[in-house]
Amino acid sequence: MANETAHTEVPAGGHEVFPPFDRQTFPSQLFWLTVTFVALYLLMARIALPRVDSILAMRRQRISGDLGEAMRLKGESEAAIAAYEKGLADARGRAQALVSDSRQRQAAEAEASRKSLDATLNARIAEAERGIAATQAAAMVNVRGIATEAAAAIVERLIGIAPASREVVAAAVAEALKH
Repeated sequence: MANETAHTEVPAGGHEVFPPFDRQTFPSQLFWLTVTFVALYLLMARIALPRVDSILAMRRQRISGDLGEAMRLKGESEAAIAAYEKGLADARGRAQALVSDSRQRQAAEAEASRKSLDATLNARIAEAERGIAATQAAAMVNVRGIATEAAAAIVERLIGIAPASREVVAAAVAEALKH
């Protein structure tokens, strides 16, 4: 290990000052700092900043245009929603009117059908009552005939003599049936 030195040290034991901190180089460093700063400032002010400013202006315009378009579309969508809701309300009103008309029409048809059925049933009932009355009258005629024959047979058995005339027995039976 003949000569060990750190890589930051100057060989042969000399200590030099770090160049940026050397007082002898301050004036030239300040000069070049000023030249570099002015060059960068001019480069930024003349080229970079106008481009950035134009990009920002375009973005502002695009954003304001997009906001305007969004507001326009929002207005259109609100108008479309209002038209839809109005159309929906109109459709509901028409549907309710149709339902109401249909109910009334069906009620009228049902009432007419009921009246027709009542008339048909009343006609059938009247016809049946006439048939019953005719059957009852025929039965009563038969009953009178049977009653007359039965009365004549009973009288003949009781007294042993047949009644003189059938008309007398029929008159007696008719008189008994009236009560």
